[in-house]
Amino acid sequence: MSPLSLSTPARLTSVATAKLPRLILLGLALAYIVAGLFMRDPWKTDDAVGLATMITAIREGGITWLLPQVGHLAHAEEGPLITWVGAICIWLFGPFIGDITAGRLPNLLWFGITAMSVWYGTYLLGRRAEAQPLALPFGGEPEPRDYGRMLADAALLLLLATVGILQRTHETTVVPAIMAWQALAFYSLARSVDRPATGTTTLGIALAASFLTRGWVGALPIMAGALLAFYPRSQLWKRKRWLTWAIVLTAVLILAWWIPASQSSEYWIRNWKTWNLSSFAVPTVHDIGRTLRDLPWYLWPTWPLALLAIWRWRAWLYAPHIWLPLAMLACSALALFGLEEASDSEYVLLAVPCAVLAAFSLPTLRRGVVNTLDWFAVMCFSLTAATAWLGWVALHFNWPAQISRNIARQTAGYEPVISWFAFALALLFTLAWIALVVWRLRVRPQALWRGTVLSASGLTVTWILLVLLWQPPVDYARSYRTVSGQLAQALEQNRRPGECVRGLSLGSGQRASFLIFNNLTFTFDAKCTLILQQTTNQSLRDSTAAYSDGATVLWQGGRRADRQEVFRLLRVGSNR
Repeated sequence: MSPLSLSTPARLTSVATAKLPRLILLGLALAYIVAGLFMRDPWKTDDAVGLATMITAIREGGITWLLPQVGHLAHAEEGPLITWVGAICIWLFGPFIGDITAGRLPNLLWFGITAMSVWYGTYLLGRRAEAQPLALPFGGEPEPRDYGRMLADAALLLLLATVGILQRTHETTVVPAIMAWQALAFYSLARSVDRPATGTTTLGIALAASFLTRGWVGALPIMAGALLAFYPRSQLWKRKRWLTWAIVLTAVLILAWWIPASQSSEYWIRNWKTWNLSSFAVPTVHDIGRTLRDLPWYLWPTWPLALLAIWRWRAWLYAPHIWLPLAMLACSALALFGLEEASDSEYVLLAVPCAVLAAFSLPTLRRGVVNTLDWFAVMCFSLTAATAWLGWVALHFNWPAQISRNIARQTAGYEPVISWFAFALALLFTLAWIALVVWRLRVRPQALWRGTVLSASGLTVTWILLVLLWQPPVDYARSYRTVSGQLAQALEQNRRPGECVRGLSLGSGQRASFLIFNNLTFTFDAKCTLILQQTTNQSLRDSTAAYSDGATVLWQGGRRADRQEVFRLLRVGSNR
């Protein structure tokens, strides 16, 4: 039986598809991505490592453009694409706005690709005949274009409301980039239904870009989802001959990097292969349990709505508006259980298809359910905003006492100073949230996007409050700027002409931070008489740290907010 002959689960009037003003949607999206992206130090580990590969490419040139490195350390993981884009931005804009700020500009590009792909892909699917709501006896159902636009707005807003992706979209890592390429692949599949030449061309670009961003670990779920979208019972099966073109284009773009890369450094390629192969494994029961524990909060609030959409539209399972995001979701979810240790970089591939499916569940919900979701958003994000303010009060005025003590333990040595400009902006955004809640209570709008606006706005306001009120202490706790400066001064005072410095047990995030702040690099040459050692206070107390005896300690330091991590600059050898 054709899906068009079945009774659609969507029940909607034209009033519910009232247009959301474009300025509101654009303003909310811009506030979401800009807040917390600039005017802060790179945080340790992934955020610093991504930025360091870009800076290394600019400062060192040559092979570091083709094969990412962090100083002298080969970063033989993932792929070179974010390094290329970030290095170009630093080259163009670094002299004017600084390398750190310029290196974060690609995040605007990744977010723009994601947002536009989700919106236009959902719009193309939402205006198709299979997705339309039930025709009313006396008319009044929405026009296909209005209905598609409403669903597209809802999908984008639900993506903005997804809790787990909030912080990672603001870091210089592969996470925002791989999400962008999956979103572009989704749009390409939706476009391929009616314009296969355009759709499969962008699909080939998206698949190749996903490989160049995160290797097979990131590309395989997206590639598998794209192939599954061409399942024989789906609408795309009619366009299967165009799939060959997408595969050829993908292969050509990948080989354009792989051939020169494999001829440039056997060491880098060997480590890259090792990382890709070692990432795939049968996870332990503990890892599976951790994944199942983390996913519900990571994908909140979209995952319950996505499951509901699959159930309500089960008779239309192979219709494009359900099958395309479902194929992407199924392959990305399956990949979680084929990796040794799934993390945010894999979870993020569930965000886009969940948001799209969740949008298609909204027209099937009863008004009482929609109102309940609205109230949940109001209560939840009002509470998170109040919590952000309560923590700020505890930080600056030592009340409530218990919360103040907990904060002090995490920010030992930090001296809080009130920024009245940040305070005023935070107050303004808080009042804007209150005004939005009052509007919802008084006007009681019928438009179906009202709940998604509340959720997206609530999460965005919470994030903005955290940035305005909490960025200085978080920067203090997670930045290595001060430690790097102290180390650079110690090296200047103690380093002899031509003397090299070897890193010992030095983490990649710490290496990256020292490179970013003071252009410090550390070799692996065992002949170096200067050693920068990373250890812990416990190891020093137990005398289990390397060179506990027999070396001259020239400098010792660390972040005051971290009570365990210690760095020591040592001189070894007979000529101490």
